[in-house]
Amino acid sequence: MRISTLIAATFSIGALSVPLSLAAVHKATAAAISVGNGNGNIGVANGNRNGGGGNGNGNGGLLSGNINGNFGVANGNGNGNTGIANGSFNGNRNIGTLNGNGNGNTKNASGNAGYNNGDTGNIGAFNGNGNASPTSGNNNIGAGNGNANGGTNNGNGNVGSLNGNKNGNVNSSPTSGNGNAGALNGNSNGNDNN
Repeated sequence: MRISTLIAATFSIGALSVPLSLAAVHKATAAAISVGNGNGNIGVANGNRNGGGGNGNGNGGLLSGNINGNFGVANGNGNGNTGIANGSFNGNRNIGTLNGNGNGNTKNASGNAGYNNGDTGNIGAFNGNGNASPTSGNNNIGAGNGNANGGTNNGNGNVGSLNGNKNGNVNSSPTSGNGNAGALNGNSNGNDNN
């Protein structure tokens, strides 16, 4: 299956209406969506020149989430930052994973920070929406993580982009799609008894 097809499937789920290319937030990210970098950023000069997978997503403010995960395959760096010049220059040349995430944020009453986040403790953009249980879609960092999960304890604690989505539907399978780092990990598990 082509990555673009998988992404389309991830974002055409029931009541969840996350735009496929995230064009409503930043049209320039459409080309980057195939590798899971530089998605769902708002503000000025955020989420640019990232490599690897799941780097530079869901940042706001100014000059945040840039130049992560280059010259290698380091994942989950520079996501969900806001303010000025946070979460940049991490995981380059394969040195470090899961660095420079969630800095400079002011969280709301649900512990969310960023744009269009649901459930609890999500930082970045388009995380934790459309879940069947309050125990799903929590504490994700980045863009497009922990959405449209059924059952319980699905889609939690992911870092990067497009992780932990659409798990445990139909058969209410618990504890799927948790704790992933990078892009396009832990999706569509425990559905239809597959």
